[in-house]
Amino acid sequence: MRLEDFDFDLPEGLIATRPVRPRPAARLLVAEGDATRHAHVRDLPAILRPGDRLVLNDTRVIPARLTGRRMRDGEIGAKVEITLAAPMADGRWRVLARPLRKLRPGDRLDLGAGLTAEVTGRDGEAAVLAFSETGEAFEAALANAGTMPLPPYIAARRAPDARDNEDYQSIFARRSGAVAAPTASLHFDAALMDALAAAGVRFSTVTLHVGAGTFLPVKVSDINQHRMHAEWGEVTPQAADEINATRAAGGRIIPVGTTALRLVETAADERGRLHPWWGDTDIFIHPGYRFRITDGLITNFHLPKSTLMMLVSALMGRERILELYRLAITEGYRFFSYGDASLLIPAAVSPPEAS
Repeated sequence: MRLEDFDFDLPEGLIATRPVRPRPAARLLVAEGDATRHAHVRDLPAILRPGDRLVLNDTRVIPARLTGRRMRDGEIGAKVEITLAAPMADGRWRVLARPLRKLRPGDRLDLGAGLTAEVTGRDGEAAVLAFSETGEAFEAALANAGTMPLPPYIAARRAPDARDNEDYQSIFARRSGAVAAPTASLHFDAALMDALAAAGVRFSTVTLHVGAGTFLPVKVSDINQHRMHAEWGEVTPQAADEINATRAAGGRIIPVGTTALRLVETAADERGRLHPWWGDTDIFIHPGYRFRITDGLITNFHLPKSTLMMLVSALMGRERILELYRLAITEGYRFFSYGDASLLIPAAVSPPEAS
């Protein structure tokens, strides 16, 4: 398939730059097979079935965007903006930098709050930095010097502020390491979680640290030539047991967000059984993919020509997704990270045999 097969026209006014409050007041477009209806996220306890299991990503977003000055030969140089992309095994970080072309090995960056870094090299389109602090000291310095890494389509319209520290973090965020939020999670609050539990819906948590590569555009016309960025994730034995038990009992597995979906699909075998797993996943889900364990998905509305548009097209069918997006635009749904949500349940198919 071609990249343009996943394109659509979006009025700029539908790009959300702030989330609604309270969180579950966001609108919810419910698509079950060929049926479609309008609701709100707060209605999920009445929409989902007792015995369904939501899979939540408990990654925590770090304040990964930093601004500083380049220092070379004792002189203060150009302003530099960096976004942490991914940690490396030796403690260094891959970062997206602007302007990347002005950085060279040996440069030092003064990033404020006592945090400095040395440029040690390049890795493709990223710079590699060694920071002056590590461990808890690095996290503390980052909390003082960094800001929330809002997506480019929000950052281009306004600067991040203190409100984003709460808005761009899910209530079940526990494990620090993401540089972008699993944004479908942002619609949940404690009251909704309680209502879902009272309705018989169950929860399992997994971890996928969302990387800065999620913001990078697809640059090839033939999507089969696209290579996904790798992100670190973990499915614990407890989560695997819970999800397998739900499937055995006839309940549905519904990830909250594409990140949780990509992780459980990585860790599931061809018979639909989930296994404990940890490591880097670069799974690329696009039309033609056969889902192993996912029965539905709660997700926001995604960018045109993005890998996430390809993922939801794989789940529901490309024509069905484009129909839903046209309806969402007509009805004024708010798009992207701070926007509204959808519940996508594909037409029933024979699931893989669990064992």
